[in-house]
Amino acid sequence: MSEDKLIVAAGLGVRRGGRWLIHDIDLAVSAGEIVTIIGPNGGGKSTLVKALLGIVAIDAGTIRRAPNLKVGYVPQRLEINRVLPLSVARLMTATQKADRDAITAALGETGVAPLIDQPVQTLSGGEFQRVMLARALLRTPDILVLDEPVQGVDYAGEAALYELIAEIRTRLRVGVLMVSHDLHVVMRATDRVVCLNAHVCCTGAPQTVTRDAEYQRLFGSKAATAYAVYEHHHDHDHDVHGNVVVAAGHDHVHDHDHVHHHHHSTDGPADGR
Repeated sequence: MSEDKLIVAAGLGVRRGGRWLIHDIDLAVSAGEIVTIIGPNGGGKSTLVKALLGIVAIDAGTIRRAPNLKVGYVPQRLEINRVLPLSVARLMTATQKADRDAITAALGETGVAPLIDQPVQTLSGGEFQRVMLARALLRTPDILVLDEPVQGVDYAGEAALYELIAEIRTRLRVGVLMVSHDLHVVMRATDRVVCLNAHVCCTGAPQTVTRDAEYQRLFGSKAATAYAVYEHHHDHDHDVHGNVVVAAGHDHVHDHDHVHHHHHSTDGPADGR
């Protein structure tokens, strides 16, 4: 395993209930590299992440991790009891010990240090995601594993979170493995996009949208610095909600090339926060 490789998976497979949720997955993440996983609903994105983290047992293949690898994980959903009072500081140390200075420093990395004593229930979507990112950084990780880290925020908040993640990657030289909720538009700073539909359909670099005049009119020139369009050939088609569809009169879907210059979330409403 080369020195900068953090996680390397080869021939990875997870089988449940008589079928393969994911199979034949080859994937590697290096220090300072951002890898984004996209794909339709039910394509196995979260299963892959949990397998790489050792949360889900694998049934085929191998996973190699760098010695003493420290992982900072932001799960797709963290259920917070809205009745029980919970401060940001308490959430930060719910599963790990840290003193107030360390908590403040981690929150400072994501720009929310003033929120340390705020009740979690009062945070906006963007603030909550920044706290969760800080919670992952509290472990001084080698790799950040982020499962849909921009959920619950509006378009501007999503762009700001993408820029923050890119800054953290550069500043701390951590590897980043991120699951994206979008099927075509990804974080521009991504080095490699992996499209997953149980297996790796295709992989490649995202294309910039900076010169796309229509995109800039829709979302503003600043959005182009945070986003890129992933142009890909893959072996499935899907609707705007991310569900795989089969064309009428066909037993299978054909490879195709498609680019959508629009933004859609498959995970809850944009709440404007």
